[in-house]
Amino acid sequence: MITRLLVANRGEIASRVFRTCRRLGIETVAVHSDADAGLPYVREADHVVRLPGVSPTETYLRADLLIEAAKRAGADAVHPGYGFLSENADFARAVMAVGLTWVGPPPDAIEAMGSKVEAKRIMAEVGVPVLRVLREPTADDLPLLVKADAGGGGRGMRVVRTLEALDAELEQARAEAESAFGNGRVFVEHYVEKGRHVEVQVLGTEDGVIVLGERDCSLQRRHQKVVEETPAPGLSDPTRQAMHEAARLAAAAIDYLGAGTVEFLYDVERDVFSFLEMNTRLQVEHPVTEAVHGVDLVELQLAVAEGLVVTGHPDPLGHAIEVRLYAEDPTADYAPQSGRLTRFEIPDDVGIRVDAGVESGSEVGTHYDAMLAKVIAHASTREQAARKLAATLRRARIHGLATNRDQLVGLLTHPDFVAGRVDTAFLAEHPPVVEVEPHPETAVAAAIALAERARAARVVQQGVPVAWRNVVSQPQRTELERDGHTTVVEWYGGRDGYRLDGFTVAEASPERVTLEMDGVITAYDVSLDADDERRVDVDGPTGHTRFTVVPRFADPAASHARGSLLAPMPGTVVSIAVEAGAEVSAGDAVLVLEAMKMQHTVTAPHDGVVAQVGVTTGAQVAAGEVLAVVEAAGTGTDTDTDAAPSAGEQ
Repeated sequence: MITRLLVANRGEIASRVFRTCRRLGIETVAVHSDADAGLPYVREADHVVRLPGVSPTETYLRADLLIEAAKRAGADAVHPGYGFLSENADFARAVMAVGLTWVGPPPDAIEAMGSKVEAKRIMAEVGVPVLRVLREPTADDLPLLVKADAGGGGRGMRVVRTLEALDAELEQARAEAESAFGNGRVFVEHYVEKGRHVEVQVLGTEDGVIVLGERDCSLQRRHQKVVEETPAPGLSDPTRQAMHEAARLAAAAIDYLGAGTVEFLYDVERDVFSFLEMNTRLQVEHPVTEAVHGVDLVELQLAVAEGLVVTGHPDPLGHAIEVRLYAEDPTADYAPQSGRLTRFEIPDDVGIRVDAGVESGSEVGTHYDAMLAKVIAHASTREQAARKLAATLRRARIHGLATNRDQLVGLLTHPDFVAGRVDTAFLAEHPPVVEVEPHPETAVAAAIALAERARAARVVQQGVPVAWRNVVSQPQRTELERDGHTTVVEWYGGRDGYRLDGFTVAEASPERVTLEMDGVITAYDVSLDADDERRVDVDGPTGHTRFTVVPRFADPAASHARGSLLAPMPGTVVSIAVEAGAEVSAGDAVLVLEAMKMQHTVTAPHDGVVAQVGVTTGAQVAAGEVLAVVEAAGTGTDTDTDAAPSAGEQ
């Protein structure tokens, strides 16, 4: 029996495993990098071991440090979570070699599925349909998909639409795969434009393979999952059963034990599916299966590892949907975000589960994945689950960083999603809506709350109404900026309260403003960023809006040279494609940044000459830092605050 378990992972998945361990009476051990010392999972563990350093290669990818941590903490078992070393057969063997229980599948099974190319060969031999690997692709094979042989999560993956672009995309994919997995091998297969990503949950036991339904994971950005659900909508019963049987056959072929997932690409038009890969670990999206099937997959993993008999499971009930909440800006090509979450509150509604790796005040860095939390809804029907989940996300309070929360609400309420018309091209065909102007009522709420805050801060004349004037000559003005768009709110204050065109202020405080518009009363929550009081967050029925208060006088130090390329995010400079004096055309690569395990190319904004390269390979840069200056032909390098970089996912 396991008595003390070390989770060789971090954040949300560590917290999730600890939760089951507490219920079962198993002591827990956390490991943490220096960057993760303040995260909730560290406090939740019974014992904690520090891994010096911040990067994955210094910490969570060091098998020797993890095993040493288990020994020092007196652990008798190791759970790998997902990512990092969770599918590393050598790590599993090393854990077992020192007498620790490995809470995962046999190393030989991990190894068999560790190479996607080798996995395809094994599956083809036992009769599971596969997409063939293209050794020498031709124009007839287009479009192509480059994939990392040893990875997942969209890293090292590239869609290629011309043969001329293949070599460059292969090089980028190899670099990203090497950085993420320590293995730069990649392969090429045909890319199915509008396929569906459907995976089957299996549990290998000594008595055979148990199938726990399937999940649809088709809604993806950059080949990384965003929304997952079970059961998969729109599958015919024969197709569903065929997938289940293929997954059972795949797991049995490698004598699989424990929780695992067999992933398929489903071609909707041809009604055929092909094996993609097998994830020999717990999946990020496992909570939807737990909700519908009434099981605890971590508990089942532990039971299999302890050699206990696992029999049967409850019949599936209802529908569950999970969304991944990312620290990224969908309206800026999903640029990852880093910094402090000044507020992180998701309602604890009935039928809602939140698996989070952060809390209010957590620092989000650039060293790890951008996922903050998973929010899961379970209801009787798919429509009810989607509606419930969207409502919970609307009422969440997430401040300090841009996230994909509003995009998730839009997806869950989109008519095509509600109708079950989903495929891997969904997000490309339904890009995030960029609102140029904020809803006027949110700006009004911010302006009134700021006025109330100013009144509360006064040390004299506290009883005098806000903006009191004996002789009114002009309105008060509050200027707010959001995503480059400026909104001016004009208002009057006096003994009778606030007066504005189109709005009546029913109630006002520094934290909450209630407005009446056309006879309808609506409340808005307003808060100032604790790190920068120029930033104001407004939450209401229309969602979340962050404003920056525009000062009355501009700071001349805020300007940059014309043509400056500013870092779109914090990250590491992995390569520089130009040098000072080089001629470039608009769209040419200038340098490549790596942030949150993804690479981003910064390109020239216009034709011209590189006047300056301000960074070196390997440098850590902050968001907004000047990377280089591209001087347009025939111009000088005077100051211009409107200059902006161009960054795209590569």
